[in-house]
Amino acid sequence: MAENVRPRSNSFIALFAVCLIAALTSACNAASAQPLAGETIVYVAVPLSGFRADAGQSALGGVRLAAEEINSNGGLLGRRIVVRALNDRSENSAALENAERIRLALAGGEHIAGLIGHLDSGPTSSALPLYEEMGIVQITPAAGMRALTHRGHTMFFRVNANDSTQAEAAARFLVHTMTAQRVAVVHSETDYGSSLAASVVENLQALGATTAIQLAVAEGQPDFSETAQQIQSAGADSIFFAGDASAARDLRASLLEAKLNLPLLAGDGAFLAADVDQAEAAAGAMYVSALAPSPFSVAGAGWIEAYRDTEYRDPGPFSVNGYIAMQVLAAGVRAGDSFHGHEIAQAIRESESETLLGPLHFKANGDLVDASVWFYKVEDGEFRPIE
Repeated sequence: MAENVRPRSNSFIALFAVCLIAALTSACNAASAQPLAGETIVYVAVPLSGFRADAGQSALGGVRLAAEEINSNGGLLGRRIVVRALNDRSENSAALENAERIRLALAGGEHIAGLIGHLDSGPTSSALPLYEEMGIVQITPAAGMRALTHRGHTMFFRVNANDSTQAEAAARFLVHTMTAQRVAVVHSETDYGSSLAASVVENLQALGATTAIQLAVAEGQPDFSETAQQIQSAGADSIFFAGDASAARDLRASLLEAKLNLPLLAGDGAFLAADVDQAEAAAGAMYVSALAPSPFSVAGAGWIEAYRDTEYRDPGPFSVNGYIAMQVLAAGVRAGDSFHGHEIAQAIRESESETLLGPLHFKANGDLVDASVWFYKVEDGEFRPIE
């Protein structure tokens, strides 16, 4: 005798389907919410106090935002990135102290993915050999000194142009945009200032322009009255300055006092709004070459808001560079499928890194392929990008 099977109603089938979907969704959500396997440390060594604090803090903010986004998407090879900031005060001695702290952490078994820093060339140059010995990948967001990538190091990369590339671009800007023909080249008596100035002179000559006078000024020099007189006597029609932002401000003030209304292009050391925007409007036009783009020019509104939500402030001069440095490090870890420094470095050299600025490629020495230089005009207390 056959059993009397009662057919299921449509409502029962619908209810079963809803429950099944809910169960599957719950399972998927539970899987995505699984805790990460552990942590990995990314050290960020930049100036967090002193005259370069704004630059360092802006780079750190970019790293934090990138790390937060990576963590919200499953972390880095299953590990949560912890960003650990170190203050190098833009001093060589502090950079060495930072390196020693990282060495001790590594010896103590800390899981370290890499270092982003230092910001400036001096501290970077001082500590670079120590990171190489530790086998830690180092990515600078801004150090431009050419020699950094010409010493045979294999663990060092930079996401910015070097000073040779900057000098070529600066010379072209002087001649083609500022229509300069007789340029006064002034530089601070530092490795950065003297090397950048010498390269600019060489490139000006190649473009058919004349260097009216070359002048070296002491680091920290407060008065440039004599410098202004020498520039005037040389018959210069424009000025290039390689030094820091406070010196650029003081030089511009001395030019104004001498009624020498000449356009001035300063190198990337002057890319610090707290100082250079204080000169009076009556001074000659001032331009700055920079190794970082304005976030408001290259990033969308969503990125700007995400940065503000993370840092409770607007992005600054090196926020984009800090962000893409973290993206490059993460891309190397993924491409190498490893947290081992040498494998990360090899992967960065051999693969493409997708970043906010598009795909980046690196030369064997750690320099960027097709690195960019950006130019700004100082107007109304702001750096206004020149397209």
